[in-house]
Order: sequence, then C-alpha cells, then structure tokens
Amino acid sequence: MREVPARIQKFQQASQILGYDLLDICKNGPLEKLNSTVISQPAIYVSSLAALDLLNSEAPDAAQSCQITAGLSLGEYSALTFAGAISFADGVALVKERGEAMQAASEKIPSGMLSVIGAEKEQIAELCQEVGKIGLIKMANFLCPGNIVVSGDNQACTMFEKIALEKGIRTIKLAVAGAFHTAIMEPALERLAKILSNTSIASTKVPVLANVDALEHTDPASIKNKLARQVVEPVLWENCIRKILDSGVEKLYEVGPGRVLAGLAKRINRKIDIVNIQA
Repeated sequence: MREVPARIQKFQQASQILGYDLLDICKNGPLEKLNSTVISQPAIYVSSLAALDLLNSEAPDAAQSCQITAGLSLGEYSALTFAGAISFADGVALVKERGEAMQAASEKIPSGMLSVIGAEKEQIAELCQEVGKIGLIKMANFLCPGNIVVSGDNQACTMFEKIALEKGIRTIKLAVAGAFHTAIMEPALERLAKILSNTSIASTKVPVLANVDALEHTDPASIKNKLARQVVEPVLWENCIRKILDSGVEKLYEVGPGRVLAGLAKRINRKIDIVNIQA
C-alpha cells in the first residue's frame, strides 16, 4: 500500500477535528468559502504545518538548527506548534475557535482593514487621530517600512480612505471580515481566553516571538495571555523580523502559503536570505 505523505495526513487529521474536508476546500473552493474567516484560519494553519513537513523531508537540518521563530497573526499558532508548545490537534481546535470568534465579533460591528502604502508612521497616526473623531480606527499591523495596516469600523475606514486620497496616500482595502487587532474583537478575546485556559500548552523548545510585544514567550501562562491579547492589539511584525536579524540569524524560511512574508522581510532588509516553502 502506498504511504500517505505526512503533509496529506495533516489535512486528514484536521478534517476529522473540523468536521469537513479541508483539503477538498483548499483544492476546489469555492473561493468565497475558502476566504471566509472560519475556513481560512484552519486552512492557513494546516497548510503551514504541511509545508513544514515538506521542509523536514527535503532539508531536515533547517528545522533542527532553528534558533528563533515567529508567525504573523494567525501564523503565531503555527510557530508555537513548531516550537512544541501546542499539539497539532489542539492547534486545529484553537484556530477553528479563533476564526469563529473573530467572525462573530465582526458581524456585531461592520468593520474592515486598509493597507496604507508608502506613508510614514507619523502620518498614519495623525490620520487615525483625525478620523478617530467619527469612529474607531487604529494602526493594527506594523508590517515593514512603508506598509502599515489600519483597522476600524466601516464609517471610519471610508473616511480614512477619502482623506488619505486627498493627501496623496495610497490605501488598499483588505478582503477580511472585520477590524482585526482592535477593540472590536473584544468578544473574540473573551471567547479565545476561555478555550486557551482549557488547552494544554507546554514551554517552547525554540524561542517564539509574540506579535503583541516582539518579545520571546516561552512559558505556558505567557503564551496563553499573549495569544488572547493578540486579537485586540497591534501586530509588531517589523519589530519581530528586526529582533530575529539582531539575534544573528543568517537565513530565514517562510513556511506556508504565499510569499508575502518574504516580500515584507526584503523591505526591512533587502539582503535577507529567505527561502519560501509551500506544501
């Protein structure tokens, strides 16, 4: 009998936990279903760890010699699973709950996210302060120089787009369910904190940088606290990458679907040696 590759086994195991065929949706869609928060979060998590299995089979020394790791937003769950803090099965259950909780919070207050291209942090902060007089809007993702994402309610996002255009600042509306990494996600924090409190989490075998403060979190209590806070606080991704580079790492691996992180890393330091691995 032909052996099923480890990365396919990941999808099979996840499907049993989720109650639907995740691999089929990833392969065949429909796209609107795959892009929904409740499906996309498990899909990204499982795809990332399936890609890690591929890396382990093709270049086992890469993972074994890993000095430090991080993941952007949802990717932090993948990083923690790689680091031995969360089991794969628990990770699937957590990201399923996270996706459902964030979707539910989004439905309570119509909201969204905008990528702001080419503007300085100070300019964006001033815009947020101005627009904040009519609604909630915050800087949510600090990705790299010249790329910051803001999150807010729909009225505030529309006003932000208008004023930014008048000032010659480019914005791109993101295809997301709501204003992630803001107080609009407070109901999701409460729901996520509850499931995290009942999840077995171990100390990490490899340092993992937390999105909320770009610091290493290794003990279970800290991991649970920061994962819950993550949905309402900004993602300090640029700080995480700079911390990794400052630690002396010479080669990075982007493990998972797409090549977005490699592009962001190159914007932080164009000389970065980064390899993309996709399942």
